[in-house]
Amino acid sequence: MVFLDSLSLRSILVCFMKDSLIKVFKGWEFDTEVIGAKIIIGVLLLFVCFVAGRVSKKIFLKVNAKLLSKHPDVLNLVSKIIYYIFLFLGYFLFLNVVGLEQYLTKILAGAGIVGIIAGFALKDIASNAFSGLLLFLQKPFVKGDWVQLDGHYGKVELVGWLTTTLSNRTGQEIYVSNQLIYSGTFMNYSKYKKRRVCIEVDVENYHDLSKLKTLVQAKISVFSNLLPNTDIDFYVTSVEVNGNFSFELYYWIYFDEGKKFRETVSNSIVGIQEIGVENNIVFKNLKWQSDEEDGTSAERFGVNG
Repeated sequence: MVFLDSLSLRSILVCFMKDSLIKVFKGWEFDTEVIGAKIIIGVLLLFVCFVAGRVSKKIFLKVNAKLLSKHPDVLNLVSKIIYYIFLFLGYFLFLNVVGLEQYLTKILAGAGIVGIIAGFALKDIASNAFSGLLLFLQKPFVKGDWVQLDGHYGKVELVGWLTTTLSNRTGQEIYVSNQLIYSGTFMNYSKYKKRRVCIEVDVENYHDLSKLKTLVQAKISVFSNLLPNTDIDFYVTSVEVNGNFSFELYYWIYFDEGKKFRETVSNSIVGIQEIGVENNIVFKNLKWQSDEEDGTSAERFGVNG
């Protein structure tokens, strides 16, 4: 008896589900030919946009290969953006033709929420990328320049999309965030291909200032990298009653790399010291004065890092 009751219950449920499905399918009023035509047209539009995106990407890479040869990451990024714009357009047209644009609206709404979350998470990366774009467009420095970035002095090895790479005297690579470059100050020593040397000297118990000035200027004037038509300036900065005094020496030289600059500074100090030995002049202090405003790192590699 129980078995018969169970069987009859199952039969009722099957009949109910069958009737419900029939009603649902009857409610779906559509023309198979129309739907088929829409799908075919949508697929064709999607395929056309796909091909157009691939072709546009290749044309962009070919046309701008020389212009962006030093920035392959920028070249690849822009070409991919062009490709995905066409691909997104294809999907949009496909959904619109088939009649599923309402689903696209929901997808875009969801993507907007995800985009907001991702925006907060990736804001620093986006800021670095935008700064990298500014560096590419403005070119305040290029590969091979000697610069000071965020308190670090070195030779530019790579201006990347997110970071700029420097190499310092000790052979280490320094990666500076592009965002920090544009949010602070930076100095390009290679911009004008020249740099001024300043030597500070303390002299003990010597009174013939004119003779010393002539000797020092003559010593510096023989440097091969001395900038022509520029003066070798000799300035006395302090004088004491016992004959001690201090002076500063300024002159301009050609600048192409840090090593030659350091050699010139060294030759200046050695040359002035030789003047002292040859003329019985006692120099208490001989030092190069940094031409940086903050005095952090020029030719003192790695002080802050």
